[in-house]
Amino acid sequence: MSTPFELATAVEPRGDGRFSALCDVDWSAPRGPNGGYLAAIMVRAMAAELGDAEREARSITLHYLSPPVAGPMQIEVKVERSGRTLTTLSARLEQDGKCCLLALGAFAGQFSDKRPFVAEMPKALAAEAIEPIPVVEQMPPIAHQVQMRPALGALPFSGSDEAISGGWMRLNEPQRLDAAALALYCDAWLPAVFTRLTEPVGAPTVDLTIHFRDPQAALEVDPSESVLGVFSCSTAIEGFVEEDGEIWSSDGRLLAQSRQLALLVEPK
Repeated sequence: MSTPFELATAVEPRGDGRFSALCDVDWSAPRGPNGGYLAAIMVRAMAAELGDAEREARSITLHYLSPPVAGPMQIEVKVERSGRTLTTLSARLEQDGKCCLLALGAFAGQFSDKRPFVAEMPKALAAEAIEPIPVVEQMPPIAHQVQMRPALGALPFSGSDEAISGGWMRLNEPQRLDAAALALYCDAWLPAVFTRLTEPVGAPTVDLTIHFRDPQAALEVDPSESVLGVFSCSTAIEGFVEEDGEIWSSDGRLLAQSRQLALLVEPK
């Protein structure tokens, strides 16, 4: 049986690289559909068009042109090149004839791992030791889909000296940790820049890149476990702010990394 997340990010093939999907308002942020939610849909469409289980998502870069509204969407996927080890695809998401999202993705199997190294997971209390953030009706819809347990950084809008934030996340229903779920988690946490600010702002995504670092390790994570998201930013200039993210398993394996550029705008 499909989970609510899988149903909300499902794509239906229409032939010739075309897919249909539905924009579900239950996964919206304050200014439209959550960027990670839309990224998950694009990952699913690319994987479906590729049709090769041996080549998993390794990277996706998305540019957000205009937020779609609730209702049908159309996705067109093209295989730009498929070599012996790596396939590159492009995709565009449209609604009512308007392009809302452009994406490039890289899918590949495993390469030789002759010189592996990885940073250590930041120290944080275990998820079980932290109470989840209470969800109230006024929160955006996506906050009702993901349980969040803050473990790193200052409170939002507390005027902290550093923009670091993060904690444990998991969907309300147990969810297999595939590339689509990781894409969601890379953009589900509150923007790290909020800890430096003293009053609410909007932060719509301009572009988002996600690197899927260990697909096999991700699939070995128990679907009911939380993952640790760690997010930071260093620069906000002329209304643009960057954010770097990491998603870790509870046993210290790096599953995904992300980097995005966002706009700081007055709240609606």
